[in-house]
Amino acid sequence: MPVRARNGMVASQNAIASQVGMEVLLAGGNAVDAAVATAFALAVVHPEAGNIGGGGFLLLRPSSGPASVYDFREQAPAAATPTMFLTDGRYDRERHHQGHLAVGVPGTVAGLHLAWLDNGRLPWKDLLQPAIALARDGFMVSDGLARALRAELPRMKPYPASLAQFSRAGVPYEMGDLLQQEDLAKTLERIAAKGARGFYEGETALLIEKEMKARGGLITREDLKSYTVYRRPPLRGTYRGHELLTAPPPSSGGTGLLQSLNVLEGYDLKAMGFGSSRYLHHVAEALRRAFADRARFLGDPSFVKDMPVERLISKEYAASLRKTIALNRASVSSPASFEWPAESNETTHFSVVDGEGSAVSLTYTLEDGYGSAIVVPGAGFLLNNEMGDFNAGPGLTDATGLVGSEPNLAAPGKRMLSNMTPTIVVEGRAARARDRGGRRTQDPRHGASDRARGSRLRDERAGGDRCAAHQSPVAAGRDPARAVRALGRHRRRAQGERPPGRGARGGRMEPRPRDSLPRRHARRRQRSPQARRCGNRALTSTCRAEENEDVGARHPEGDRP
Repeated sequence: MPVRARNGMVASQNAIASQVGMEVLLAGGNAVDAAVATAFALAVVHPEAGNIGGGGFLLLRPSSGPASVYDFREQAPAAATPTMFLTDGRYDRERHHQGHLAVGVPGTVAGLHLAWLDNGRLPWKDLLQPAIALARDGFMVSDGLARALRAELPRMKPYPASLAQFSRAGVPYEMGDLLQQEDLAKTLERIAAKGARGFYEGETALLIEKEMKARGGLITREDLKSYTVYRRPPLRGTYRGHELLTAPPPSSGGTGLLQSLNVLEGYDLKAMGFGSSRYLHHVAEALRRAFADRARFLGDPSFVKDMPVERLISKEYAASLRKTIALNRASVSSPASFEWPAESNETTHFSVVDGEGSAVSLTYTLEDGYGSAIVVPGAGFLLNNEMGDFNAGPGLTDATGLVGSEPNLAAPGKRMLSNMTPTIVVEGRAARARDRGGRRTQDPRHGASDRARGSRLRDERAGGDRCAAHQSPVAAGRDPARAVRALGRHRRRAQGERPPGRGARGGRMEPRPRDSLPRRHARRRQRSPQARRCGNRALTSTCRAEENEDVGARHPEGDRP
């Protein structure tokens, strides 16, 4: 069942980061504001993939105006060459995927800052304060994070700064421990004070360059200063009556998604049965052809000028590909034309929809889980190993998975191909933002209606029928930063959590047992139909059911107001 609410949605892989984004929406921020705050929070609480030392793509579909993609993919340093991953003429996997040569120039901070400059509403500094506080004051290590860090420590052993940040002198963190990242907090404070210049220039840039020089890396301060974010129009397609907006190259994922769906649109997949052998055969054959074209044609548009993207995503081309698919026999993948990409599953994605109907779909990554495993000494953040997404070397295509096709060979300032595919699916007036790259997403405790209507919520911000606990802080005349803190306190009280510093074990917040919650909250949850649809205690225990009816049910399908 879909999760619905009336004032916005943030869905990410970490509940803390999702809550940060939701607080920004409740404080009067828009979808881009919430996305910026969520992304920086993920860099603290989800270090496996959340980052400031990596890159990605942000797809924005505003409530009015054209959609756009912010391309902040990492790029090769000026000293990169097509043969940089060869040792004595032979391919060297370690140079390609590990160590300082594998680090590309990060783009995350520049991308988030430009998206905010173009579209943000709340002050930049306010959006970074939650991440700074999480890094400086710490957060409780979850079971999943504890297990992931334990597994990653062997890879971090060559890097003292990494061990210092993610272990206690080499001893793994356990669930319930407090993880504090003081150096990361200082870096975030510089970014909060100076914007993108706080990362690409000054002390942070100097620390990155110092680490690169000490360990044989290529990135210089000039590489950092010259990094550029590109605004690109999204690719558009249709699938069975739905409009799709997705990322263009250097993301190959958007092209591959539209191409594959165009092929599959010609088959009755429902009649085949989801997961049946016939269903899987047709899906695999469609993807096989999309990845063949990826290797043949796609690369960084600044370097590869003749990419036939419009032809690849056309319905006519899909029809010609369907004729090559046998119903009872798998095709053979030729090493000369098929690329099996190295991009890992540790990429993370999140989606935001605000009360005005604007939607953000953002995917970013460090490449492998924890990227290169290299923490910049004194700066406290992990570096990517995205150079591994360039092809291995000229002419190195073989049956083991190496690819040497020219469009995706390394070159100075070039961006490596990506499978990241932030996508927004539009059905009538509803925009559903989701990742189409196979990445896991989770709904936060606060759900939101993907059919929330802007006019309805604008009326509510002016003093509508919401309960006082969820009235917009801006409409109430409160300072947004103070409102975020106040809303957090309100929500903790409604959820029955003790304030920080009053817990039984060193100030950790501990939820009260369900039976000990105030009786009035329990009664409201039991009688509220919304309570059976929404898992958020605060929302269902403080608002009447009639104040939380599904907005979508009150508005017929049609154009956005």
